[in-house]
Parts: sequence; structure tokens; C-alpha cells
Amino acid sequence: MRLHRNLCFAVIDGLTSIFNEAHYADKVIQQLLKRDKRWGSRDRAFVAETTYDIVRWKRLYAEIAEVKEPFNRDNLWRLFAVWATLKGIRLPDWKYFEGTPSRKIKGRFDELSKIRVFRESIPDWIDTIGVEELGEDKWSKEMAAQNQQADVILRVNTLKTSKDKLQNLLFDQNIETEFIKGYPSALKLKARANVFVTDAFKNGLFEVQDASSQLVAELLDVKPGMKVVDTCAGAGGKTLHLASLMQNKGQIVAMDIYESKLKKLKIRARRNGVHNIDLKVIDSTKPIKKLHNKADRVLIDAPCSGLGVLRRNPDAKWKLEPEFLDRIKGVQQDVLQQYSKMVKPGGKLVYATCSVLPSENQNQVSAFLKSDAGTNFEFIKEKKVLAHESGFDGFYMALLERKT
Repeated sequence: MRLHRNLCFAVIDGLTSIFNEAHYADKVIQQLLKRDKRWGSRDRAFVAETTYDIVRWKRLYAEIAEVKEPFNRDNLWRLFAVWATLKGIRLPDWKYFEGTPSRKIKGRFDELSKIRVFRESIPDWIDTIGVEELGEDKWSKEMAAQNQQADVILRVNTLKTSKDKLQNLLFDQNIETEFIKGYPSALKLKARANVFVTDAFKNGLFEVQDASSQLVAELLDVKPGMKVVDTCAGAGGKTLHLASLMQNKGQIVAMDIYESKLKKLKIRARRNGVHNIDLKVIDSTKPIKKLHNKADRVLIDAPCSGLGVLRRNPDAKWKLEPEFLDRIKGVQQDVLQQYSKMVKPGGKLVYATCSVLPSENQNQVSAFLKSDAGTNFEFIKEKKVLAHESGFDGFYMALLERKT
């Protein structure tokens, strides 16, 4: 592979924004890819994947390069040189790469790969918590899986098409997909492709949604005509899935504390041909109280550490702080206590997170069931999804039923 100056500069600029200005990697990369209209798909892939790679392996590369944060541009070029050397890419004779010790880089890599916090490139405190909660062996395997690039998974919008039809349509666009056993609405891309430029996407025939995330709406056991509340709807991936499972019949109340996210959901719903969603901003306790004892189904896709989705958000491990984890556990219990009141007798509730830590998952559910608010509920079943076992994102979901 030959390195091109303008693409490498884009990567360095992106890393500056992510590491030094605390911008989110996905947003930075979106901006970078608009930088030069002449870039082809290979150029764009290089910029996106190289940036993500260096973000993912920041701790390991910084240790090998002997640089510390905050990184100046020279430091970032040293990280880039480590990345290129370990990928077996010949460094051009640019001033940024003068005196790069290629042999030493490989030696240091072999040495550091024996230590998990460097091998999997994670902060010490996250590693400590992971071992405490999952055990040495499971945590090691999970972190290795979280450092793999995530597959692109589509969720077929069954309001507009079927899995077979969409597969054939994409095949005509040279995008090959395969079915995944046990995931009724999922198609997995055989090779990465920009699916957002296809007519199929523009016409709302599918959404990009990881296979594990698709299990959540399925578990809620919705039926056409029900009243369903999605309490932490965000931009609405799971809300739209619920709408298709309900065949657009009944009512979904999509709630969130961020109005901006609900605005995105409105646009997505229009594209998906979904018209049974009411949007509600949670700006006080009023919207919740109005729905007490009214919902057949309630989904709580709770805010969490995101430690199950590091494959697609590698910068999250550098942004997370121990205080946030403590705080978010309080929020999780609070939303369970408050939002569960919307479930009517005989109705069901799903509590879900994209974390792999029991303290955010089954421990929260059992604490809730032991509380006053939880005595009305019965535990039905749970799913613990680990990336190293499933090949998809780490997730947790529990189904509870309110006693009649």
C-alpha cells in the first residue's frame, strides 16, 4: 500500500479533534469524509478505518511510540508511524517519519502484547472493573472481541419489503448479504459498503442496526394495536423496529430527554413509512405521570457505559470515567423505578443496556425487583449477549411482567 499525503493529513487532523478536542470519533469522521469530493471509496475507507484503528489502539501505540497526552502533531505522526509499521506498510521518506525505529516498534509490540491493558488497549480502571465483574478469562475474550471491526448489519423494514426482496435488490447493486440464523429481520453484509447511498436506504427499506440490538424489540413481545412506550427512544432504531413488528397498528409513544434526537427519529420514521409514533420530550415528570398504568408494553433502553459496543465506538473507552459509571448506575435504577409505573397490570417491560457489566444489568433488575416499585413485577427471562460468544455487540435485556 502506498501512503498518500492528503489522506494521511486528514487522519492526523481527525485524531487531533478526537484526542485533543474531545469530539466524538463518528462525527469527526463524517466531517472528514466530506473534505474532498474527488476521494473514491477506497480513499474514504482508508481515512475512516485508519482513524478508527489509531483511536482503538491509542494506549498501545502511545506506549510503543513513547508519547503522552495531550498529543502534539509530531506525537500523532509517531502514532501513525507505529500503525503503519505494524500493518507492514512501507513509510515514505517524509520528514514526519525520519528515524522511525521499525525494528524496535515490532519488538515493543511483542513485549507489550503479553500485558492485557496494552494488548487490548484499555484504561487500567476499566480493566479492573471488567475482571471483577466478568472474571479474568471471560473479560480477556470479551475485550479481544471488542477490538474487532464490527460487521455491517441491516434490519429489514418489513412494512415495505421482505428479507428476500431486499437481498435481491442489494445484489443488483453489487452488495452481497447473508441471512443470520436466529435474527428474523437481519441481513449481514459480506463486504463493507456504503449502503446509505442506495435507493433502498433512501426509500426506507432498511436501517443499519446491529444484530444484538435487534433482539430487544423482539423480546418485548408487541402485537398490532397495543399501546407501547419507548422511554429512552433516542434517534429511534428500536422504536422503528417496534413499529414494523406492530405492522404500523396501535400507538408507540417515543420519549427522550433530548428533543434533537426525537427530531431525527421523526425524519427516519417518515422515510420508513411509519405513522403510529407520537413523540414526547421528557422535560418534567408530567409526561411520565400521564402514562401511569396505561401501557401494554414499556421499553427502557437505559443509558449505560456502552462497554458492549466498543467495536463501533472505540473512543468511548477513553471518554469514560469512573465517576460516570457510578452516576449512571443511579440513573439506571431511577428510570426503572419511575418508568415501570407506566406498565398496566398484565403488561410487560423490557430493561436493556449495551453494557456487558452485571452491575449495570442483572444486578439492577434484581435490585428493582426487591424494591417497593418492583414487588408488582415478575421476572420472566433475560438475555446476556457477549461479543466474543455471538460475534455481535455486547447487550443485556430482561423481560418483566406486571402482576394482574
